[in-house]
Amino acid sequence: MSVHQQYAQVTRLLHWIVALMVLTTMPIGVAMLQEGIQRSTQDLLFILHKNGGVIILLLVLLRIIWRVVTPKPALPTTVPQWQKRAAAGVQTALYLLLLVMAVSGYVRVRAGGFPIEMLDAVGMPTFVPRSEALADRAQAIHATARFPLAALILLHIAAGVKHAIARDGVFSRIWPPLGR
Repeated sequence: MSVHQQYAQVTRLLHWIVALMVLTTMPIGVAMLQEGIQRSTQDLLFILHKNGGVIILLLVLLRIIWRVVTPKPALPTTVPQWQKRAAAGVQTALYLLLLVMAVSGYVRVRAGGFPIEMLDAVGMPTFVPRSEALADRAQAIHATARFPLAALILLHIAAGVKHAIARDGVFSRIWPPLGR
């Protein structure tokens, strides 16, 4: 596969960093809410989840900006039109749900009066008023949106594995993160 058919190296690197961050942050989010977990461990998990969410938000925004200014390589002509439309829909939905998760998490934490240590360390204002009702609504959105996000991630991974096994040139557009 020639270089011009691959995503740009920055795109590939951002894709895999976001993927690793999301796939790490999701189980941390589940673990931090478990009953019987030691308080110091729970506090650490909350810190990792909140600050990881901020990093994911910044990286997703950067990915969106980068995607606007960097042309996407065309899919191989062997990919059926319905798969091209499905891939575009899933990718758009992933971007939207990642933004929904990050923003709803941020609003939940800030409206609930909790710190986001990384942002507090640099003096970032909260942008959100203290409000239990707003915090509860954001928490409900965050808790609900995780299910379609997880389903789309699984679908995206399954499609990636399918294309990697088929060696049809689709997976090699995004892999490896560095090089080539």
